[in-house]
Amino acid sequence: MNHYPALRRLIAASSAVFIMGVVFALACTSNQPTGAPTPSSNPVPQPVGDLKTNPWPMWGGSLNRNMVNLRDVNVLTEWDIAKKTNLLWSQELGSKAYGGPAIGDGKIFIGTNNEKPRDPKVEGDKGIIMCFEEGTGKFLWQRVHDKLPSGIVSDWPREGICSTCAIDGKKIYYVSNRCELVCATTDGKDVWSLDMIKELGVFPHNLSTSSPLVAGDLVFAVTSNGVNENHIDIPAPAAPSFVAVNKNTGKVVWTNNDPSKNLLIAAKGDKGGESLFKVLLDKGEILMHGQWSSPVYAVANGKPQIIFPGGDGWLRAYEPESGKEIWRFDCNPRASKYKLGGAGTRNDFISTPVVHDNKVYIGVGQDPEHRLGIGHFWCVDITKKGDVSPKDDNFDPKAPVNKDSALVWHYGEPAPKEWKKGRNYVFGRTLSTAAVNDGLVYIAELASYLHCLDAKTGEQYWTHYLDSPIWSSPYWVDGKVFLGTDGDLVHIFEHGKKKNLIRSLDMGGKVRSTPVVANGIMYIMNEHELFAIGNKK
Repeated sequence: MNHYPALRRLIAASSAVFIMGVVFALACTSNQPTGAPTPSSNPVPQPVGDLKTNPWPMWGGSLNRNMVNLRDVNVLTEWDIAKKTNLLWSQELGSKAYGGPAIGDGKIFIGTNNEKPRDPKVEGDKGIIMCFEEGTGKFLWQRVHDKLPSGIVSDWPREGICSTCAIDGKKIYYVSNRCELVCATTDGKDVWSLDMIKELGVFPHNLSTSSPLVAGDLVFAVTSNGVNENHIDIPAPAAPSFVAVNKNTGKVVWTNNDPSKNLLIAAKGDKGGESLFKVLLDKGEILMHGQWSSPVYAVANGKPQIIFPGGDGWLRAYEPESGKEIWRFDCNPRASKYKLGGAGTRNDFISTPVVHDNKVYIGVGQDPEHRLGIGHFWCVDITKKGDVSPKDDNFDPKAPVNKDSALVWHYGEPAPKEWKKGRNYVFGRTLSTAAVNDGLVYIAELASYLHCLDAKTGEQYWTHYLDSPIWSSPYWVDGKVFLGTDGDLVHIFEHGKKKNLIRSLDMGGKVRSTPVVANGIMYIMNEHELFAIGNKK
C-alpha cells in the first residue's frame, strides 16, 4: 500500500477500465432486484432474542451500532492480567485479532488468523473464525478460509478475518477474507456462502472487512470493492459496493454501486472518459481507495432505512427492501481534494455510523497507512430526503443556504491557529465508531485523541491525548468509557462533561478491537489473546 504511481499512468489504463465497466454494467446494474425470493413484507426487524442469551450479537451490539451498554452494572475497573487479578480466563488467538467479540447463544465469536494454529493439520496463512464457550472460555470450534491467490492487493497477508460476526438466533453471518458473505450455524456448520468476487465481480482492495447487519429477512454488507495495486484504476466500477441478501437463502435481493457509478457515466459521455475521470478523482467523487465500513439500520418517522457509508465519502440511506435511495450526504467539504497516499484532505470511512434519536453520527478517515490528516465528524438528521449535504462549505445548520440540509452539526474544522501537537485542525482521521449516551458523544481519532462532545450541538467539552494510535472504539458501560490503544493499554474514563481519567491498565499487547461487557463479564482482546475479566466466585 505504500507505492503510488503518478496520475499520468491513468490515461494509458483508463480506456480499458471504462470498456470493462460498461460491459459489466449490463450484467450488474445498481439497485435492480435479482429475482431472489422477496423478503418479508414487514420491514421492521424482529428482536435478536433475549439480551441474556444474545448480549452483544453484532458489531456495535445492536442495529443502531451505538457502542453503549445500558444493561450491565458494577463493571470492574481494576484488573491485572499479569498477576491474574480479576482474570477469569484467557485464550490464545492468532497473531492478529480484529473481528469481535460477538456474543450470543452462549458463545463468543472472534475473527483472527492462523499464526497460532488450533489444528496442526491446518497450516499456513488463513482466515479464522474461532468460537469459545461464554461461561468457561473453552475452545469449541473454528472455521477456516484459505487466502485469495491475488495476494496483498485483495487479501493482505496475516490479517485474518476482520469482520465481526452478526448473530441471529442459531446462525452467524460474517464476511470472510475471501470476500464471501458467509452464513453458518452457531455450531460452526455451513449454511450458505455468497462469493462476491465470483458472483458479483467485486474487486476487494487489500482486505474484505465489513461486519454484516441482519434486519428482518435481509442481511446487509459493504463489499470492499476498490482500486487495484496501482491505487488509481478501479477494476470493477460496476460491481456493487453494497449488497442486500436474503438471510435464509443467500440470494442477492438488490445491490448498489453508487460510489463508482460516476465512472460509468464518464465512460458513456466523455469519449473514453479520461479527462472527466481525472476531474472526478481529484474531487473524490468516485470510489477513492477501498470500502471497509459497515452499515447501520434506523427507523425515522416510522419508516425503516439502511445507511451505507461509501468509498466516495458519501453517506446514503436506502429503503431496506427495495434499495431505493432516501437521502445522501457528502461527509467532506466540497473544497477538499483526494490525493494518492493520504496527502489530500478528502476522506472516506473506516468507522461505522451510529444512529441515536433520529440522527446519525459518523467520522471520516482513511487507511491508517495513509498516516494522519484532517478529519470531520458529523451529526446528520435522518428524517429528510434527497441530497441533504451542507451547501457552499457552510457548516452552520442555521444558515439560509442550508435550509434543506440535514446538517445538525459539524466538528473538525481547521483551527484558526495551531491547536495541539503541531497541527492546525481540531479533529483528525478516525477509524473509531462513536458512543452516544446521556447527551454526550465520545469519539476517538487515530492520532491518539479521545473527544467528548455535546450530542445536540457538537460543542467540545474535553479532549484527552493518549500518546498512542487508536484503532479501537470508545465503549460506554456503567457510567464509564473504556478505550483501547496501540500502547497496550485500556484507558477508563468517568462519564461526564468534565474529564476524569480513572486509570489505565496494561493488556500485554495492542488493543485494536473494542472492549465488550456481556452478562457482567468484560471481554477484551489484544492482537493475540482474549481475556475474560470479572469477579471470581
